[in-house]
Amino acid sequence: MGLGGAGWRSVGSKAHRWGCLRLRGFSSAALPPHMESVGFIGLGNMGSHMARNLINAGYRVSVHDVNENAMKKFSDDGIPTKRSPLEVSESSDVVITMLPSSAHVLDVYSGANGLLGNGGRLGPWLYIDSSTVDPQTSRKISMDISRCRLKEKKGYAEKPMMLDAPVSGGVPAAEAGTLTFMVGGLEEAYVAAKPLLLAMGKKLIYCGGAGNGSAAKICNNMAMAISMLGVSEAFALGQNLGIKASTLTDIFNCSSARCWSSDTYNPVPGVLEGVPSSRNYDGGFTSKLMAKDLDLAMASASGVGYKCPMGSGALNIYQKLCEEGCDAKDFSCAFRHYYTGKDEK
Repeated sequence: MGLGGAGWRSVGSKAHRWGCLRLRGFSSAALPPHMESVGFIGLGNMGSHMARNLINAGYRVSVHDVNENAMKKFSDDGIPTKRSPLEVSESSDVVITMLPSSAHVLDVYSGANGLLGNGGRLGPWLYIDSSTVDPQTSRKISMDISRCRLKEKKGYAEKPMMLDAPVSGGVPAAEAGTLTFMVGGLEEAYVAAKPLLLAMGKKLIYCGGAGNGSAAKICNNMAMAISMLGVSEAFALGQNLGIKASTLTDIFNCSSARCWSSDTYNPVPGVLEGVPSSRNYDGGFTSKLMAKDLDLAMASASGVGYKCPMGSGALNIYQKLCEEGCDAKDFSCAFRHYYTGKDEK
């Protein structure tokens, strides 16, 4: 069932109107035949927007998620929904996964009714995992896929390939289609996947072989966690010294302390509009996920015999936040809950 085709129109006038409005002039006829059909698994805060942007760009998308409500939002708009990862793979040229953890990724790829559950003969020629996982998980799945065969040759591909392509930018960038992708895997697969990735993001960075995208991502998130805690601590000190956070923000943002946590994602309520700190730390990137990513970073560091005292300290803080009931709050809630316990502009 192709976008703009008879099948798309037959699902009802609402879906047809939505398709006409959202495609914004793109045509699936311009897409390479071996990339027209995309399966998307994982329709959470990030994945739902990423899948929508692929639809906007003219790809023929089918989706799957364990959350029935998440799938209903797509089926209501006429987007095909599948009952399992294996069912997704049977109707796709490319499969993209966006999942919460390494365990979820392993289950979706290798579990019962998983993507690789077709006896080693695969329909999709390219698998892209945009989840934040440890490099070892990415390399294992990439190796598993390399041992499989294609049911039939697609485009230039003679065997299935995988890219680990985690993202940066958060929910706002996922919605706007301005994500940054950090990509590991075969360079030929990366080059072929560029148009697909640019339908969801604005910057692509090739990091090298399998697992290197995942390694880059956990390093990025460790730095982000540490900088958020540093900025929060400085704002809390400023409050205690009688300086308003809005004043200190102006100083930071034109001085050497300027960073993403001060100028784009400020943790003090009321300083910036549209960020989680200004809506009671709801939405955004949860403390639970930050703790998970820091744990991945520390485990990877241990695996290569490297000590990360600041990363370890950040992990302890976010684990404490989760234990104290902030697991579903945005990770910038560390300012209020850990450092001050009060809000001030």
